[in-house]
Order: sequence, then structure tokens, then C-alpha cells
Amino acid sequence: MPITARILEVAVVDPDRLAIVGGDGQLTYSQLAEGSRTMFAAVDALHGAQTDPPNPAPETHGIPITAVSLTSAFETSRIIAGLAGFRALSATIDPRWPLSHQVGVITTTGIGLVISDSTHLAEALAAAGWTGTVITAADFQAREAAVDPADTTPPTVREASEPFLMLFSSGTTSNPKAFIKTRQQYRDNVAVSSAHLEPFAGVATLAPGPVSYSLTLYAVVESLATGGSVHVADDFDPFTMGSRITGEAITRIVAVPAVVRAIAEAARRTPARFHGLDLVVTGGANLPASIRSALAEVLPDTRLISYYGAAEIGFIGDSRDGDGTWISIYDTIGVEVRDGSGARLPDGEIGTVWISAAACSDGYVTGTTDAQLRFPDGWATVGDQGRIENGLLQLAGRAGDIAITGGHKVSLPEVERAFEGFDGEVCAVALPDDGLGSIVALVIEPDSDSGGGVGTSGTPDKAELLAHARSELAPQFVPRRFYMLDRLPRTVGGKIRRHETVDLVMSGKAQRL
Repeated sequence: MPITARILEVAVVDPDRLAIVGGDGQLTYSQLAEGSRTMFAAVDALHGAQTDPPNPAPETHGIPITAVSLTSAFETSRIIAGLAGFRALSATIDPRWPLSHQVGVITTTGIGLVISDSTHLAEALAAAGWTGTVITAADFQAREAAVDPADTTPPTVREASEPFLMLFSSGTTSNPKAFIKTRQQYRDNVAVSSAHLEPFAGVATLAPGPVSYSLTLYAVVESLATGGSVHVADDFDPFTMGSRITGEAITRIVAVPAVVRAIAEAARRTPARFHGLDLVVTGGANLPASIRSALAEVLPDTRLISYYGAAEIGFIGDSRDGDGTWISIYDTIGVEVRDGSGARLPDGEIGTVWISAAACSDGYVTGTTDAQLRFPDGWATVGDQGRIENGLLQLAGRAGDIAITGGHKVSLPEVERAFEGFDGEVCAVALPDDGLGSIVALVIEPDSDSGGGVGTSGTPDKAELLAHARSELAPQFVPRRFYMLDRLPRTVGGKIRRHETVDLVMSGKAQRL
């Protein structure tokens, strides 16, 4: 894992360089390296004191698993980075997941130690018969402070094949699927991001949001792996982030598109605070062209890269203009579009996106899913849909984002993008139809405070919506029905839940226009 080698290197040549900065404190590289010794000693003692420890999943190679489920981005980052130089397997669990999901992944994967301040989680694990240990962040820090550093082992660069992190692909709409990244797989991923996304030595990167998100977690890892400083925040506050960018000399931000929109809005109010920002890197969801335009208008010297990747696979490619759906593939990555039988499709046809990448995990952890990630030919898929044209990959969503209507494949995200100019949020769905198999419908969450397709009563104007759709979309993409909901269902991360939206429409809870 390059994170350990670089931490130890910088701790010697530039010991006072900032490594991690957050609302709960900051650590230099020398403090991080030295503190990791007592941290691992405390973790090792907690695992060793268990009389009947949980059995970790076979993919862990017998290494005990330590999970962090805290709202503090600084504390989570500190623990993940501190354990990197030891025989330890770390996991981050989002404390906002449904309690059943948290309990499920802990008991199924054999996590033995959980650092969490949630009494509800501790009680639920005990009720489930789990034999591991839950400890609060404060108690864990007290145990670290009680360790004599002279009795501890220093961190070292570990073997390439050793498991390093256990990650989860979901946790909001379905049971989470766990997978493991080895140290070599993370080294390969750092090599790709270093070549294209500029996490350079000495660069101060702001990565706001929960470290349980793979986007934020990887920003922490890549910054430390390249000798940069990572500045974390539990969430994004547009009113204070500008002052942090100025005060902490931040030149690079890694964040989801919703945060990029907030950056543009905040910079419009106080542009001087954002003028030092050189690069914004975004991922995790499609980047609407409207967000790119808004950022370019207020911060014309700030570059914006929208990358495409999957936590299980790694970085795949990026887009540097438009809405982020046309992806330039990185030169070390292989991409094919295949049909349901696995046959490669001609350019222009929508199918399942398959990836060949050195950073790809070997598969999902036993017991967390029956899905197969990596196949015997070495290629992998997470079910994303897309097409290849002129050497570029255009994303069309996940398998559930494709509607078959009258024999045509319709990408529902493409329908949604046609309505970016309208105020409020939209969700395109496929509804069953006896004649066509399914029809496309658009469900709208209106913004009654402004116009743009919304009437004075707050009800969207159906005629205007239909006329707009016909002017922007091919005939088979034009929604045949329009509905309205006061609030579209969302994940804890803010993504709209398409399947739940369909359920609300089918149950009559959405108003038909």
C-alpha cells in the first residue's frame, strides 16, 4: 500500500507537513506515523481480549476486521490511515444506514471490532448474538493514550497481496455487498488516479462528506499515498467552506455533483474566497451540464473533471466537458459493451459495460451476495449500461435504468437530462403496458417557489413539459405520462430511488397530470 510508504517517507523529510485536517483536529505526517503505533496496539489488544471472536470471512485471509462507524470524518480518516501500516483489515460503515444493514454486514463478514458511538448498534449486535467488541471513540482514544509507545511495533510497508480494506457497494436500497481491496489493488488504483486526477505531493485536497462513501474514502487514501494533505468535513456547509478554502490554502476538491453545485452557488456570493481553487474532481453520480456551466461562469479558472468508476473496479475514465455522460477511457483500462449472453455488441448499441482493470477486486465477500463481480476471463461488471461510439463510452445508467418500450431501449437518465432546465427534480420511470411492454413516464417534484415548467399553483404545466420533451428527445424517449410527488424518495446520500418512485406511482400515491 503506497499510503504507508509515503507516510513514513514524508514523516522523515517533511515531518510538519499536514496529513489530515478536520473539524476535530489535525495531524502532521510525523504525528500520524508515530500515533499509528499506539493505535494498532490498542486495536490488537481489543481483538486479542475476545474469548470467542467472530470468524472473519475467508476472503480476509484470517486478518481480524476493525470497522469504524462514526460521524466524524477526521476520526474515521485517522483510524483508517493509522492502521494501514499493520496487519489489519479496516472497514467503514455508514452510521446512517438502516440498523438492520449495519448489523447484517458486521455479523455476516465476521467484523470483530466496531468503533461506534451508537448505543442502538451495540444493543442490536448483542441481541443478534454477535461476539465481537463495540467501543466508543472516546474510550478507544483513552486506550490509545494508555499504551506505552516504547512497547509498540512501528508501521511497515505490507505485502502486496494482503487484504487492506473491506468496502460496501450499497446500504440504502438493498443489502450491502461487501468486497475487499488488497494493497496491490489500491496501488494500481492510485497509479491511475495519479496519472489523471492530479493528487500531487503537497496539494491540499478538500473532501467533504462521510468517509464511508467510497469517493471520500479514496480521496483520503490517494492524498496520503502521494504526500498531499487531505482536509475532511462531516458534511458540506457552503457558508463556511469558502473560508476553509482560503484559510487552509485548498486548491483541489473531490466531491459529489451536488456539492459542486453548492460550491458554484457559494462562489457566486463570495467569489474572492474561491479564487485559489484550481481543480474540482467529481464522481459518484452523473454531472449535469448545468452544474459545469454554473461553476465555469463564476470560477472560469477552476477546472472540472467528472470521473467514472466503480468502487469494486476502480477508476475507469473521465469527462472534461458537457454533462459527463461521454467518457474518455484511461489508457490502462479495457472497456467492452456486451449483451445478456456476454457477446460483444456493435458500436452504438446499449448493453452492459464490462471492464478490465488491474485495480478490480477479486469478488464479493461470501455471504453478502450471490452476484458475481469478476468472471473467468478477468473482466468485471457492476451492471452499468452504456454504448461505445467513436472510442468514447456513453453511460446509460444501471440495468434498472433501461426501459424496453415498443422494442426500443430507452435510457431513463437520458430522459431526465432533457429536463435539467426545469426547476425542481424529476425521475423517469418505466411503467408496465400491455401493448408496448412498458411506457416511459416522468415523475416531478416541483419547486413551487419559481417558474420554469411550474404553474402558479405549484403544479407543473403538462403541455409545456410535453412540448419540451418532444423538442429535446427522440419519439420513443418522450414520456407518455406525467406525475407529481411532493417529495421523491431518496437514499441517505440524496440519490433518487427509482424503484420506490415506481411503487408510489403504481399505488396511486402520485398525482397524475
